[in-house]
Amino acid sequence: MRKLIAVLLMSASVCAGQMKKDSLAQLATDFWIWRAEYRPFTADDIPRMEHKSGVRDWSTASMAEQRADLAEFERRWEAMRSDSRTVPQNVDYRLMGSAIARVSWEFDINPRWQRDPTFYVEQTVVALQDALLPPPPLETARAEQVVTRAENIPSILEQARSNLKPLSPFAQLAITSLSDISQRLAQVEKGVSPLLSNDGQRARFHAAIGKASTSLVEYREWLKQSLPAMPKEFALGAKSYEFFLHRVALLPYTPAQLLEMARQDFDRVLSMEAYERQRDLHAPQLAIASSSGEELARMERDEESIRQYLTQHEILSVPPDIPHWTLRLEPDYLAALDGFGELDDFAGPARLHQDGVRWIASPSDRLPYFQKAYAEDTRTTGVDEGVPGHFLQLSLAWRHADPVRRQYYDSSANEGIGFYAEEMMLQAGLYDDRPRSRQIIYNFARLRALRVEADVKLALGEFSIEQAADYLMRTVPMDRETANSEAASFATAPGLAIAYEIGKVQIEHMLAERRLQQGDKFSLRDFHDYVWVNGNVPFALQRWELLGLDDDMRKVDELTR
Repeated sequence: MRKLIAVLLMSASVCAGQMKKDSLAQLATDFWIWRAEYRPFTADDIPRMEHKSGVRDWSTASMAEQRADLAEFERRWEAMRSDSRTVPQNVDYRLMGSAIARVSWEFDINPRWQRDPTFYVEQTVVALQDALLPPPPLETARAEQVVTRAENIPSILEQARSNLKPLSPFAQLAITSLSDISQRLAQVEKGVSPLLSNDGQRARFHAAIGKASTSLVEYREWLKQSLPAMPKEFALGAKSYEFFLHRVALLPYTPAQLLEMARQDFDRVLSMEAYERQRDLHAPQLAIASSSGEELARMERDEESIRQYLTQHEILSVPPDIPHWTLRLEPDYLAALDGFGELDDFAGPARLHQDGVRWIASPSDRLPYFQKAYAEDTRTTGVDEGVPGHFLQLSLAWRHADPVRRQYYDSSANEGIGFYAEEMMLQAGLYDDRPRSRQIIYNFARLRALRVEADVKLALGEFSIEQAADYLMRTVPMDRETANSEAASFATAPGLAIAYEIGKVQIEHMLAERRLQQGDKFSLRDFHDYVWVNGNVPFALQRWELLGLDDDMRKVDELTR
């Protein structure tokens, strides 16, 4: 009750202040502080915020409070509509509209908290994993966060049972993911306990892991027992899917247009891949790293050479104070959580001086799709995840002078840049010394185009999860484990899988238009420097600011009417 009274008093005070004067900067500040407290944890590795520490609450009362807060943010944003802003100010205004719409998407349009049991696996197991991703040591504050998140698991799962009207396909995914959760958590405790700050934390963690294990098993069994009565239909349908496309991602395309764009690029990629195979008939095969030590050393050497390549060929500026992208052999406590979320630590706004880390398993022929590519040539996946991809792009964006752009996140832009970086570096000659690596990049491109088809058809009810997984496994091709994981994530989080391909196509379109605008004065480095530092911003908005063309945003507005 005291908390509710304090919130009401604070809201009254804020509202009174806003009646006098409100600004976009103040709205952004208030919103991002609020979002850090309530934003769900996610298995996706890009839009990770620095969450506020402490206990998370998914109770009915908490959700009602959040819904009231959201309505107030929407009211404030609507009240700021204006025709007198500059283009950069309009970009920031539309960014805040997108950020607020994303919360509506999560609450009401794709309410995973009500229909998807894997959502609560993310709020518990992935939340714990998230706290463990930065390398040791676990300083006192982070150690406390690890213990608190473990202690929070039983209450969140109790709230899950109250909130959920689960759908059968998603429940089955949760059941499968928790099949050996007790053994996994026991391994986590064994590895993490020695890293904690004191005996008190270790005792609490031991008790918390025991209770968490019991709660997760009971949650799994509850889902099993309820499974026969659950609805099987999970597709959102066109109207809901288009809300995400146009209100959240600010994409100026219909679902049919997305499919057509992806199919055209798929055909192009298959042609390029066929030419590449003929070109490489007599090229040596790639050798998988003989040990994790060799793979880590390869990444260190390759990351430095990529930075030099970008600079020497005037492709993209790399400030010398940007930390490095590194590989590390996963410890047992992270290996135990493999499969729940991506094992990437991109650091964050509060850790800009720290290197980024990808935790890897020991190299082997039996590794899944992406991990095997790392082991064959660290540049293939390192270009996407590290430099010049996500780690560099996020490091630059988190240094942006504009706080709205610094805090806004959207995988549509981030993943588009990561994928664009792969093919851009291929065409720029990075892989000329290892021809077979070019085949990997083209195969990645094939997958990214196919993801669009899987995403759209899952959302519209034209694919089941099994059909999507089978399609990816056959057509990429890829291993069953990775295909199942991809299809499951696309089904539960519609709109994510289109980000890679559609974002890349938007960048290429923007580049072509910029070249035509500037002619001989065009600088690829200047273009990339703008895109990378604004890399959290949807490309329809980047295009408006950089090129002075607002036609994509006008299409977005037409599609939302």
